[in-house]
Amino acid sequence: MKKGLVSTFLVLTVSAGALAAEFGSRGGPEPVNIDAVAQALQQDPYDMELLISYGTSKGGSAGHLALSIRDKASGDEFVHSANFYADRSEAHARGVYNAELMTRIPKMEYLFRTSSSLGETASFGLDFGEIYKRSVLGIRVYGVPEREKAELEAFFRELNADFQRQATDTRYHSGEVRYGYLDLNCAKTIGSAFRYGAGYAGLEVLNGPYFSWRLLKKALRANIPTEMALKIMREWQARGYAMDVVLYRKYAASSYMDPHDEEPVAFKDLPNRFPSVLSRDFRRESGRYEDYDNLFAAYLFYNLGKYRVSLDPASQRLQLEQLKAPMPYALAEAWAKKHAKTDHLKLQRGLPEPLQGRPVEE
Repeated sequence: MKKGLVSTFLVLTVSAGALAAEFGSRGGPEPVNIDAVAQALQQDPYDMELLISYGTSKGGSAGHLALSIRDKASGDEFVHSANFYADRSEAHARGVYNAELMTRIPKMEYLFRTSSSLGETASFGLDFGEIYKRSVLGIRVYGVPEREKAELEAFFRELNADFQRQATDTRYHSGEVRYGYLDLNCAKTIGSAFRYGAGYAGLEVLNGPYFSWRLLKKALRANIPTEMALKIMREWQARGYAMDVVLYRKYAASSYMDPHDEEPVAFKDLPNRFPSVLSRDFRRESGRYEDYDNLFAAYLFYNLGKYRVSLDPASQRLQLEQLKAPMPYALAEAWAKKHAKTDHLKLQRGLPEPLQGRPVEE
């Protein structure tokens, strides 16, 4: 009799634990068709994908930049992402994943999964399950040689080796090799991989002073995710690589709150801002960006757009939509420049005329 009561108690306890994790939360149920959507996207023979996460703060928000590399033989895709918690600060010494500077995460886990291969200290909405917190733009590239992908992978291993031995003043960074929001950040690590790993000698990667007494001075010398992505895209165009864009939309109903935040806010209530360049738009609390460079980026990504992936709250399934045929890069860039220039002037002058360009969905 006692054994039966204990068994019943255990079943009820496990059931209660399972119910505690809601859909869209850490440890909660996942969309059942993740693998099917991944297979559908992989029908296109892309080699890599720059992943630009939207910003979650008010005003112009820079977001995050990561790189997914696809193994053509196995079909596996792994996202290489700078680890915000690998800064060796006292605040991030415990309770977070800080073992590596560059994490390597399966792409579907990075975007859609609710549990992490990195373990219990991984951060939901950052290391995995990005779309429950914010939208992600994927710039897919075609025609990349296998040698180049291998060189990028090797550079990420070099970054982690340098982080482990606490290296300083390397070929790609002045100061200690550790994460820095305005220093060795996500954009700089990805840009450095292309410049120093894959030999993109013409790619500009800013290397601001390690010791700077002015925060603004450091910000002006920081590498910004969208700006770095645009630089890399121009390098791809020069090499004859084709590109298109996938928008992975934020799931707007997650009530999960990150316990690491100073003031935890439900993911559904966080801003979901297009990742801004460093501009006057950083002072805008909300509303449409007006800066030329932001308009250009938003229009360019729309012109290159091919797919949108959304998570339907009712069915709890991912929905893959083909939006249109992407423009060739040269044409997409030319139209984006033209419309961004015209629309920037209209917005600056407060003209009531409709805008010519169409931004990627915000």
